[in-house]
Amino acid sequence: MHAHSHSDAPAAASRTVKFVLAGVMAVLFAVTAVGVAWLWPGPGEAVEKRAWLDEGAQLVSGTLVAVYPDREEGQLDVLLDTGETVIAQASSGVPSESMRPGDSVQLISFTDEANPTAGSGYIFFDYHREWPMVALAVLFIIVVLAVARLKGLLAVVGLAGALTMVWVFTLPALTAGKNPLLVALVTASSVLFIVIYLAHGVSVKSTTALLGTFAGIAVVTGLAWLAIGAAKLTPLVHEEMTELTWAAPAADVNGVLLCGMVLAGVGVLNDVTITQASAVWELRAAAPNDGRLELFSRAMRIGRDHIASTVYTIAFAYVGTSLSLLAVASTLDFSLTSLLTFEDIAEELIPTLVASIGLVLAIPLTTGLGAWLAGRAAPAAETSAS
Repeated sequence: MHAHSHSDAPAAASRTVKFVLAGVMAVLFAVTAVGVAWLWPGPGEAVEKRAWLDEGAQLVSGTLVAVYPDREEGQLDVLLDTGETVIAQASSGVPSESMRPGDSVQLISFTDEANPTAGSGYIFFDYHREWPMVALAVLFIIVVLAVARLKGLLAVVGLAGALTMVWVFTLPALTAGKNPLLVALVTASSVLFIVIYLAHGVSVKSTTALLGTFAGIAVVTGLAWLAIGAAKLTPLVHEEMTELTWAAPAADVNGVLLCGMVLAGVGVLNDVTITQASAVWELRAAAPNDGRLELFSRAMRIGRDHIASTVYTIAFAYVGTSLSLLAVASTLDFSLTSLLTFEDIAEELIPTLVASIGLVLAIPLTTGLGAWLAGRAAPAAETSAS
């Protein structure tokens, strides 16, 4: 009588594979760290913060008491946090009809230079939105923790770290006139190290996703660089870019556009590569004896569905965020083809196309790398007993 024992779990990656991957990632991490240190603006390079209000003006808070839309330019009665009730001028950009007593608002307090003894004047600036935004952020964190638990918590921490990196490094480096292509690549690499390894841990699977994302970012960067020149995109037509050149003369507006395209691809690429790497390892666990080619083919069937759904996601994300612009464009007597080539629309469509191409190519690259790295099944162990 014979008993057979078979191992169904795929073997872990070999020590050689782990050693090679560790060496590659150590080099990439070191290059990223050196890049951050080299590109970080020094004390004399960083753009100094500037006051956004005129001298003598300040921002004050209060509660809306009454609205008089029929008065000239609209007037508001506002109870300041100091206890004083003042009359403020409404803003032309905010309809008085949308204002309600009890709204928490911000006013700009200023002194009339022509009549300094007349006291302060007040202009509506904006609503206070802190509490609704805090409530949504808290709800987001609760939902993520409830569904994804520890991984969700680590993902939120990684997101906070990535956004901090953009705020403290990327933006100062761009405004200081550092090479925007290098800033984009170093930022993307830093962000990916943070979010992937923090949320998914250090493993062959997560490293596969990281390398696949790096490959996708390289494609996106090259295409973005070519597309900006080939399409003759001119960022200075936008008011905020013109203001940037005034506030930070050293900044390269074309470089800022390039960096934005690269960073726009980071999130979606990370999503598809992590999913695809996970699919490869799950398929390997389900069919430990499949060859690498069969594993690749099975995983790519999942990848093709992912490509289709993600391309839709990218396209409708653009439509949703640019709906007002598209609505205005639809009222013009131009063909759809002509409208799509307008500067404002092209500057949104080209990054979408660039990110989509990088996404599509990253999936087979990640799948192929994962299929090669995923361990084959351990040899069957056979024991006999009489």
